[in-house]
Amino acid sequence: MQNDFFTKDLPPYIFEAIHILKKQVRDRGVDVIDFGMGNPDSAPPDHVIEKMKEIVNNKSLYGYSVVGGIDKLKEANKNYYKRRFNVDLDYKKEILVTIGAKEGITSLATAISRPDNHIVVASPSYPIHTFAFKISKSNVVHIDAIKPRDFLDKFKKYVETCSGKPIAVIVNYPCNPTSEVVNIAFYEELVNFCKLHQIYIISDIAYCEIYFDENIYKPCSILEVDGARDIAVEFSSVSKSFSLAGARIGFASGNKDLIAALYKIKSYLDYGSFEPLQIAAIEALSEKSDKYLFDLRIKYKKRVEFLRNILAKDLSWEIEMPKASMFLWAKIPHKFSNFTSSEFCNKLLEETGVAISSGSGFGSNGEGWVRFSLIHDEKRMIEAVSRMKVFFNKK
Repeated sequence: MQNDFFTKDLPPYIFEAIHILKKQVRDRGVDVIDFGMGNPDSAPPDHVIEKMKEIVNNKSLYGYSVVGGIDKLKEANKNYYKRRFNVDLDYKKEILVTIGAKEGITSLATAISRPDNHIVVASPSYPIHTFAFKISKSNVVHIDAIKPRDFLDKFKKYVETCSGKPIAVIVNYPCNPTSEVVNIAFYEELVNFCKLHQIYIISDIAYCEIYFDENIYKPCSILEVDGARDIAVEFSSVSKSFSLAGARIGFASGNKDLIAALYKIKSYLDYGSFEPLQIAAIEALSEKSDKYLFDLRIKYKKRVEFLRNILAKDLSWEIEMPKASMFLWAKIPHKFSNFTSSEFCNKLLEETGVAISSGSGFGSNGEGWVRFSLIHDEKRMIEAVSRMKVFFNKK
């Protein structure tokens, strides 16, 4: 039998590649300090844990759930959107529960992809934004841009000059990996342009609750724009905002036609997330979590300021302060300019046991950059930078 599967064209998934190398280093007895994957180290809100304790013994909740999520969870997301963004959604037609935002985007790609479709994605970007559509056999067009204004200008120019109009564009703000944010004017311009050219917008706001300035950089939703629901669907989750990454609860909200297409695909693929986790997510989305979110933002802001400062002080590594997300996006220091991003990260891990993500894993335009996840306390950060200092001084 010839094993000529199409997966041979897929590169190793960035976080799986990091995991394999980390395991090799740990097998040598090294204590690995892992800034690679954005896996929150915080516990979920106490009231969410208490709800899980309350329902875990309910034997009726261990069967199949329903495709697209239970109504009470969809209503909770409706209420969250109203409270957070002042957006009124019809939870029966404009909201669907997904098994995390990643699964939702991938299932939507399956629903709308055809070999003659083109999808526009930024480079660098979260890998699934590209590979959900590559796996589904659409054509992915990358726009090389880190700054949002640069992306929007290049995207508009591409649409106005290309021979085949794209079916959709993906935006992700706050951005993983770059931590860039946008204001409502950005979304208004994007929506007006895409409505004119009949292009769907897929928005990913997985990090919308992690921001560092309430007055200037508080992330918004594309659905706040009048008429956005005519062409836009937005993905969110409880993973990062409520430290429930393992629960795998996400949402698709917005355009009813895209929601219906996503529902049809999911009806073939799954029976929904484990119902006790959906009930816990209802608790997470309630106003009871407001204090938790406030404290979480303070925690991440302190971490990013501390890490940025000691990288500058001890390693002379100057890095722009992020406005949101749980990441620090950094240009590789000039003294290592002869290394690719992957070479730099691999060498650092092998020699120091400190793991960070290669920028090139997020797209070719991420070459020359690296990403730190803010998942360690100050003590571990100090230890990591101390090890890195030895590595830097050898160069």
